Amino acid sequence: MSAPHLSPSAVQRAKAFRTPGGPSIDDLTFDDVEVQPPGPGQVSVAIKAVSLNFRDLAVVTGRYPRRVSGPTVIASDGCGEVVSVGDAVTAFKPGDRVAGSFFQTWITGPFAREYGSSALGGAIDGVLTQQRVFDQAGLLRVPEHLSYEEGATLPCAGLTAWNALVPTAHVEAGDTVLLLGTGGVSIFGLQFAKLHGARVIITSSSDEKLERARALGADETINYKKNPEWEKEVLRLTGSNGVDMVLEVGGAETFPRSMSSVRASGQIVVIGVLSGVAGTVPLGLIGLQTLSVRGVYVGSVAMFEDMNRAIALHKLRPVIDRVFSFEETREALRYLQSARHFGKVVISIEK
Repeated sequence: MSAPHLSPSAVQRAKAFRTPGGPSIDDLTFDDVEVQPPGPGQVSVAIKAVSLNFRDLAVVTGRYPRRVSGPTVIASDGCGEVVSVGDAVTAFKPGDRVAGSFFQTWITGPFAREYGSSALGGAIDGVLTQQRVFDQAGLLRVPEHLSYEEGATLPCAGLTAWNALVPTAHVEAGDTVLLLGTGGVSIFGLQFAKLHGARVIITSSSDEKLERARALGADETINYKKNPEWEKEVLRLTGSNGVDMVLEVGGAETFPRSMSSVRASGQIVVIGVLSGVAGTVPLGLIGLQTLSVRGVYVGSVAMFEDMNRAIALHKLRPVIDRVFSFEETREALRYLQSARHFGKVVISIEK
């Protein structure tokens, strides 16, 4: 499906998937939205591809906390082509290949609460639409060697893994990193950890997925269905020392085991809550082991730029499990919900 031709000075309409705020994927609407011409400092982008995240499922099913009235265009991760620019735009021109930053106003420095009000696909309209206008400060060029589908995987999953490992945990060659599962963040974590010379241990309930992870460079794999006390296997694989850092995406069910898997003075970077937010945290162990526990919420535009430079230099290619068409958005969300994917699930707007 081709994006509509938009005059730089005229209000147009574009197809978009929107949620009324839950409670199910079936409640999504596929209808027209207005696309305003770009104003001063703004850029109009024809979205070519969108990747999905667990957060998108939570938004669609009404399980993601947000204060929004009225239907919202879903999804945070889109990649496309600049079609027109407003006055005072100096960073972009028509034809540039770009992606939007998850937080449109978090440019650099530490995270601040006010940035949450600029989160695409949550607090404000997202990118699962044929056309969208961005402020130029919230856009970045994507590495030239990547397709639109690959570029669409970067804003949330890619940047979250990068932030967790590089600016936050300061991964170094020789470190041992534990990754939970084989979803988008964990597979990006595998790629970035190996890029920095780290040893990687990764878990999954599927031997087939673990073999695919080994093909990407994973050093050790653990099937957590066959090894429900997988933290003991982590300790065995590390000579009882534990790993240097864990990218914790599981939440309440996995966090205590992650704490038992990390070495004294090691790091746990909390990214996701796939199994829920309510749980028991063994606080005494944090003190006794002098553990560092840090939260990561995607990242800034400056971090995104650093990540893109590394991706371009090493010609790293994101791992895409499956590409759906625009009209198959509901099926794509159900596929993500099934957890059968390895890496990223992507929607091609023009497929």
